[in-house]
Amino acid sequence: MVVRIGTSGWSYDHWKGVLYPPGLPTARRLDVYAAEFDTVELNASFYRWPKPATFAGWRERLPEGFVMTVKASRGLTHARRLKEPALRRSLPAQRSKKSRSPNG
Repeated sequence: MVVRIGTSGWSYDHWKGVLYPPGLPTARRLDVYAAEFDTVELNASFYRWPKPATFAGWRERLPEGFVMTVKASRGLTHARRLKEPALRRSLPAQRSKKSRSPNG
């Protein structure tokens, strides 16, 4: 069994001066985060599903072996309460399948 330690998200202002050096551009936070942790949960997907280009950009930037867990949409977990899961599973799979690595 592999145990990975990470957080739920990486864009927290209160991490400035703790994990992120002062003056680090917000766009570089994921890069610094990935140097310290090998996994993260993507929170934004709960509210709005990222575009395929966004997934592709993360894949290009993140190191080999890094694992990103994508949180299910609130449309699936709250609005539909899993009543029609087949409808909701297809969109996330289509949008993220091009950016999947063999590691997850």
